Amino acid sequence: MSDETIANRIENLVAEEHQLRHREESDTNDADRLEADQDRLRAVEVELDRCWDLLRQRRALREAGANPDTAHVRDETTVERYLQ
Repeated sequence: MSDETIANRIENLVAEEHQLRHREESDTNDADRLEADQDRLRAVEVELDRCWDLLRQRRALREAGANPDTAHVRDETTVERYLQ
């Protein structure tokens, strides 16, 4: 997966995140829809974190003179436990 492909995925996820956050405001009267949007929003946030992590890995490998294609997508547990 190329940096460009990852960046495009990030853009799409950010657009979906914004859409979900906007829709969340209008879902306050529909508990099921609100819950579904919140669940999807959480999944999008995790996927964004994983994509950013992969992009950072690729950049670090490239800067170190290594092959960026050896970077791999880390699991949710690993990525979500990083300290901010």
